[in-house]
Amino acid sequence: MVTIPEYFAGKNVLITGATGFMGKVLLEKLLRSCPDVKAVYVLVRQKSGHAPSARIADMVNCKLFDRLREEHPNFPDKIVPMSSDLTQPELDVSREDQQTLVDCINIVFHCAATIRFNEPLKDAMQLNVLATQKIMALAHRMKHLEVFIHVSTAYANCDRSVIEEVVYPPPVDYKKLIDALEWMDDKLVNLITPKLIGDRPNTYTYTKALAEYLVQQECGSLNVAIIRPSIVGASWKEPFPGWIDNFNGPSGIFIAAGKGILRTMRASNDAVADLVPVDVVINATLAAAWYSGSQRYTRPKSLLVYNCTTGGINPFHWGEVEYCINMTFKTNPLEQAFRRPNVNLRSNPFTNQYWTTVSHTLPALLYDGYLRLTGQQPRMMKTITRLHKAMILLEYFTSHSWVWNTDNVTMLLNQLSPQDKKLFNFDVRQLHWAEYMESYCMGTKKYVLNEELSGLPAARKHLNKLRNIRYAFNTILLVLVWRIFIARSQMARNIWYFVVSLCFKFLSYFRASSTMRY
Repeated sequence: MVTIPEYFAGKNVLITGATGFMGKVLLEKLLRSCPDVKAVYVLVRQKSGHAPSARIADMVNCKLFDRLREEHPNFPDKIVPMSSDLTQPELDVSREDQQTLVDCINIVFHCAATIRFNEPLKDAMQLNVLATQKIMALAHRMKHLEVFIHVSTAYANCDRSVIEEVVYPPPVDYKKLIDALEWMDDKLVNLITPKLIGDRPNTYTYTKALAEYLVQQECGSLNVAIIRPSIVGASWKEPFPGWIDNFNGPSGIFIAAGKGILRTMRASNDAVADLVPVDVVINATLAAAWYSGSQRYTRPKSLLVYNCTTGGINPFHWGEVEYCINMTFKTNPLEQAFRRPNVNLRSNPFTNQYWTTVSHTLPALLYDGYLRLTGQQPRMMKTITRLHKAMILLEYFTSHSWVWNTDNVTMLLNQLSPQDKKLFNFDVRQLHWAEYMESYCMGTKKYVLNEELSGLPAARKHLNKLRNIRYAFNTILLVLVWRIFIARSQMARNIWYFVVSLCFKFLSYFRASSTMRY
């Protein structure tokens, strides 16, 4: 069998969603580790008046591509941007560009999707289901296509406790749903959405399940594989540890905890936090394309599904996530923290609601009051409101655990040569969670918040100042409460005088014993 770089040599690749988090890492890894790839075509829509070519030129100038730029300075020459809008008929790709893709593409990576959990059903269907259908239709026309990779999510079937590496039939016929949504108004769609998604928590997981089934039903003679990553986090090793560029998923929660804004969160300490580094997912994706493409004539035709998860192989729990976040951000604090990092996970909804009020809402109201008194614009309650909405969306995933079968991933790993196992490593048994979480948290500091490590001494000094303020406030509050209590209760005064006299006697005894010793 050829190696992965040998397989991609001379190939023309199409990537959708190349400007997204996973798409960027896929593009960088493909061009760096498979330098002989012929060309990489990327479908990009115009945004804010910027043409696709300008968006790609701006994207490849970010830090993610530094290592690639150093090893292969001419890599941008292999990227071919094409104007496209996946929500429009025929993907809004020009006839000329369509013909180019039909004539030359060998491999398709369909990564484009909306990852917003609270997306209206109509919009989620457009981006996750109908766009997939259009990409499949284009793929059927491609004359030299060898493999089609569809990136889904491990939570597409989160209504099941045990998830095998198979495509499950959805509760509704996607074709009938597409037809129905065409004539329904938004108000009616929003009304029936809870009934449609059933036990799934949001439209994202629901539409990803429909997209998987669509791929299975409409792939025909195409050679297709589906990648299902769980919660995709910062990079583990490649192109460097801790790279992350967005607030999505757990990253925003980690930053809120590091800033001291997030103090309590609804989660089960014993539930598995199925985080998977983005470079692990991308390495597995490239390996899956290599295996399906290079073995297309020698193995029985079947749609392979890969559950790219960590919980069943190298489990890590939300209670451990809490500990790692607190320890990392206390040692290496974020700049201008609101309070000292001290997030606590609580499984009881009533306890969590109480601490949400005490630790989030009240401090935010007090701080906004201070800002108003000093003539500044209040902002903390807006931040807390957005944080609470994000936490509500994540509660389902932090309070449950799933069992994913990963036999196909294990098989794929065993198929790799020793050389490819080093270059395209996705063996999560080697992942050390404490080290990964530290690099993840530091990645949010460096690459999301753009904070320099040279600012750490000042950040630590600020954290010590917050600690002293907290101790002083708690001491004053305790004294005030106790004085009020003593003033109203004879029993409290008696207890106070007894404690003081006991301390005085102890000090006298200690002084006398020290004198006798000498």
